[in-house]
Amino acid sequence: MADIPGYVRACLHTGKLAFLAILVSGGIVLQVLACALYNNWWPMLTAIMYVFLPMPLLFFAGSDTSVLFSESSNSWVDATKFLTGASAIGSIAIPVILKHAGVIGWGALGLQLSSYVIFIVAIMFYIQMNNEDDHYGYTMF
Repeated sequence: MADIPGYVRACLHTGKLAFLAILVSGGIVLQVLACALYNNWWPMLTAIMYVFLPMPLLFFAGSDTSVLFSESSNSWVDATKFLTGASAIGSIAIPVILKHAGVIGWGALGLQLSSYVIFIVAIMFYIQMNNEDDHYGYTMF
């Protein structure tokens, strides 16, 4: 991308940010629809896990997301990986347990899990976009 003019790169970057915002908004809409369509707000418990999911990364890894994909002997990095994984599994487990207990129906479960998939795609897109920014030498925020 070195031969592309700066204004084209800025336009592409803006488009990526817009796509990221659309993904996150879609995930939030599906989360709320899972509750509102079935008049049952128990599936909103997963929103707690969505808040806890980035916390280990923020507290222990800072802005360096590459620690998730690398081998490390640092115990803080290992704790970060464990807590992030536990939060991710909790985001799937809560709606499945609610369905198993008969608290929510199949439709709410489907909307919850599709919301989770969209959030994961948004997180992976953000990490990939952040790595590209580091590679090309400009910062995102």
